[in-house]
Amino acid sequence: MIFALVFMRLIRLLLSRDTRLICEILLENLAYSQQVAVFKHETPLPRLTNRDRAFWALLSGFHESWRDILHIVKPATVIAWRRSLFRNFWRAVSRAGRRKKPGRKPAPRDLREIIRRMARENPTWGAPRIHGELVMQGHRVSERTVARYMPPREPDPDRRQRWMTFLRNHMHEIAAMDFFTVPTASFRVLYCLFIIDHGRRKIMHFNITENPSAEWVKNQIRHTFDGEGPHRFMIHDGDKIFNRDVRDFLRMCGLRSVRTAFRSPWQNGTAERWVGSVRRDLLDHVVVLNERHLHRLLKEYVEYYNNWRTHLALGKDAPCSRTVRRRPSINARLVSIPVLGGLHHRYEWCAAG
Repeated sequence: MIFALVFMRLIRLLLSRDTRLICEILLENLAYSQQVAVFKHETPLPRLTNRDRAFWALLSGFHESWRDILHIVKPATVIAWRRSLFRNFWRAVSRAGRRKKPGRKPAPRDLREIIRRMARENPTWGAPRIHGELVMQGHRVSERTVARYMPPREPDPDRRQRWMTFLRNHMHEIAAMDFFTVPTASFRVLYCLFIIDHGRRKIMHFNITENPSAEWVKNQIRHTFDGEGPHRFMIHDGDKIFNRDVRDFLRMCGLRSVRTAFRSPWQNGTAERWVGSVRRDLLDHVVVLNERHLHRLLKEYVEYYNNWRTHLALGKDAPCSRTVRRRPSINARLVSIPVLGGLHHRYEWCAAG
């Protein structure tokens, strides 16, 4: 009850446009009161309830210095709670929508088993061939339904080798683009588009939006390829946002659109590996507040990635090639410069003062 009264008072202060200092003091007092209440639980070790976890998950989205006033658990634990709350929120939304039962009913189980059996017994048959055979057997089913229930197949070794040979021979002429999503503190989803150079693994451009569209993608391509360049191919997946208008615009920019196969992320491995890097190096350690906050974080990370982060595929060099800096003198010392608030560091020699 006390927490509810304090929280309502905080909301009134925010709505009445009081000073930011008063709001921060109230948030800190509320956080300390909550931690004291947890320690007063009648158990040998304080056990946090779901209400306690929800409190800190929500507070991390309102208070910038929540890490400084947190003592009961580690900040990484709060971030994990926040992700769990995000999943539970959208799971509840999905369940609410599922009650309406939109769309078509699933295919009968026996029909699904027939589709999978035909696909296993005939490795060279695709969805059109299996659909034709089912029609001849008297089944009323669409070709798209057949494709949905076909089991995934391993890529043909010969086709895989031809694709890898193409990537190696044209790596300096290839660029790739893709999207990845980032949830925010207010349970909104942001879409980040990036364009990466295959030859040096350099991030050429990135931008963020909440409502991606084909016209928005064309504007990002226009900002990236504004003149003559070495790139001739653009690799992307089969996302419907990369429609015919986008592919025609790529052709106008002098780029040939190369679309990867369905469920084949290995065909755009350079872009997929960068998504993994940005998640492990940055997004897994922060709570994104809004679009502006994410843009600032990604801008600093891309600068660090392009200019300082070493890459195994580049012979331990950075995408923007670095020069080897020898120790200038015996008294020089190696200093570390924090990046992203100390999440990473870069190093330089500094002459002794």
